Amino acid sequence: MSQTTSPNIVREIVDIDALTEGFAPLGYVMDRALATAVYLLVQLRRPLLIEGHAGVGKTELAKALASFLKAELIRLQCYEGLDVNSAVYEWNYQKQLLAIKIQESSDKTVEEKEKHVFGSDFLLKRPLLQSILSEEAPVLLVDEIDRADEAFEALLLELLSEFQISIPELGTVKAKQVPYVILTSNNSRELSDALKRRCLYHWIDYPSLEKEMEIVRTRIPSINADLSSHVVRFIQSIRQLNLAKTPGVSETLDLSNALLLLEKADLDEATAEETLGCILKSAGDVEKIRAEGISKLLAKSVG
Repeated sequence: MSQTTSPNIVREIVDIDALTEGFAPLGYVMDRALATAVYLLVQLRRPLLIEGHAGVGKTELAKALASFLKAELIRLQCYEGLDVNSAVYEWNYQKQLLAIKIQESSDKTVEEKEKHVFGSDFLLKRPLLQSILSEEAPVLLVDEIDRADEAFEALLLELLSEFQISIPELGTVKAKQVPYVILTSNNSRELSDALKRRCLYHWIDYPSLEKEMEIVRTRIPSINADLSSHVVRFIQSIRQLNLAKTPGVSETLDLSNALLLLEKADLDEATAEETLGCILKSAGDVEKIRAEGISKLLAKSVG
């Protein structure tokens, strides 16, 4: 089965500044370097590999892009052992067996029967195949690619370079519309050179104090300016410690929302102690924070 490729319809983006401004109402704050990478992704239709610490907004970028483009978001969550059956396609064996049973008494040749049961009606489309069969170009998010192994990376190469997938029983399936592809990685392992060569690249680091406060104000407009500043400075002081799981921007937002829900006007030592579970994810990290001294960290966070 071979699909013809239709002309791509790209939403007009005047310039990089327009892209940045378009993302702001969606609650996503990005600097010019990241905006440039996304602009090139959209205009060149090249896959974009985003690496960075956990919780800095890599996955949220794909969601924001889909909203901005008014496109479908197709997400493939990677994990160890991910294979073609879960990522690309799988045959509906039960339906095939039923079809074979029904055709037992038919006059069709063996070749005709085989062609029938290996038709598109019996194909279970997984995220990668769905992304190239969509009538409108979707945003394809391959999330946490570093959790999968190199064998899965090899499966991606044909899609990332040619935007097509080969299915032995059907042939080559070409993209109807070239998807906007974003791959994310927490940098837990080195990705292959072959995969990297096919992608644009951008690293998202922990944000500066000013940018993180802007993110909080954008995502949680109801929060008091002094409280948001106190929370961000507290989180940034914690990031200076050697923790097993350093809190990202997502934890900053979790703590901010928690304080609003608890109707706290300030982040004092008792409140910080009670809400450590919003930002720390292991007993060892909790003990390190307590050993460092919560009051000491809070004192550093007073701007």
